[in-house]
Amino acid sequence: MHDLIESVFIKHFSNNILDNQNDAAIIPSASADIAFTTDSFVIDPLFFPGGNIGKLAVCGTVNDLAVSGAEPLYLSVSFIIEEGFRIDELEKIAESIASEAQKAGVSIVTGDTKVVNRGKCDKLFINTSGIGSIRKENLHISKAINIIPGDIIIINGMIGDHGMAVMNARESFNFNMPLESDCTSLNHLISAILNRSPVKFMRDPTRGGVAAVLNELSGKTGIGIEIDEPALPVSKSVKAICEILGLDPLHVANEGKVLIVASEDCAKDILEVMKNYEYGKDCAIIGRVVSDHPGRVVLRNNTGGGRILDTLSGDQLPRIC
Repeated sequence: MHDLIESVFIKHFSNNILDNQNDAAIIPSASADIAFTTDSFVIDPLFFPGGNIGKLAVCGTVNDLAVSGAEPLYLSVSFIIEEGFRIDELEKIAESIASEAQKAGVSIVTGDTKVVNRGKCDKLFINTSGIGSIRKENLHISKAINIIPGDIIIINGMIGDHGMAVMNARESFNFNMPLESDCTSLNHLISAILNRSPVKFMRDPTRGGVAAVLNELSGKTGIGIEIDEPALPVSKSVKAICEILGLDPLHVANEGKVLIVASEDCAKDILEVMKNYEYGKDCAIIGRVVSDHPGRVVLRNNTGGGRILDTLSGDQLPRIC
C-alpha cells in the first residue's frame, strides 16, 4: 500500500499539504487552522463483536482527527450499497452511526448514497470525511518534530483486540475465548490529555498495528525506538489466538488505541488521565526513543535480547477496516 501511494497517487497529486501524509491534512485559514480527513470502510463481516461498519466509520474518522491534535466537529457519510442489501441491517448500521456520533460530539452534516447492481459491491461500503479545528499549540503533533532520545512511548490499552475479533467472526473459528473489538472514539480522552500535558506525537495504530506506526515514525524522523515486550498490554485471548494462527499482536489492527510520544516527565500526568477512562484503564509505557540504531525499531524481550521489529510487506488481515 505504501509503495502504491508513493508511486501512483503522490506522484500525481503532490502538494505541500498532501506530502506530509498525516492522518489528517492541516489546512491553514485566517481564523483557525482546520484538520480535514477522509477514510473508506470495507470491513468483512459488517457486524462483529463490539461494533459494526457504521460505528467503525465514525470512530475511525473521529480518531484520525483527534490524534492530529484537532477537535472533531463535522462528518460526511457516504454509502455504496449493493442491490438487495437488507433494509433492517442498513437501519441498524445507521443507528450505530448516529449513536457513536452523538457520543463523540460530532454532527453528520452531509452525505451521499449510491446503489450498485447485485454482485458489483460486497453488501456495503462506507466513506466518511471529517473536519475539526486545531489550536496553534497542537499543530506540531502530526509532524513528529522535537522527538529526542529519552522520550517515552505510551499506549492506552490492550493491543490486537479489533483484528482478532473480526478475524474470529469472519472465519467462524468459534474459539471459546472472550474477543471483542476495541472500536471506540478517543477524542474525549485525547482532549483531556492535551489539556493536562504536552504531547510530541500521536497516532492511532489501525491497519498494520503498533509495528506499522512505530516504523513509520522511526523512518520519517530517523530516530531509534526500543519497545519493551513484557510491558506490552495484550489480553490472554489475543495472545493465545495469535500463537495458534502464527500472528504477531504488534501487527494486528486496533480501532480504539492511541500511541503517544512524550517527554518522560509527562508520563505520570498522561497515565493518570488515561486511567480515568474506561478505554484507558490498561494504559502502559511500552518503550522509549533511543540514540542507538537510528531509523530502526527494536523489540526487547525479558532476557534483554532484541530483534528488529519491521513492517510487514503485505497485509496479514485484509478488509479489517
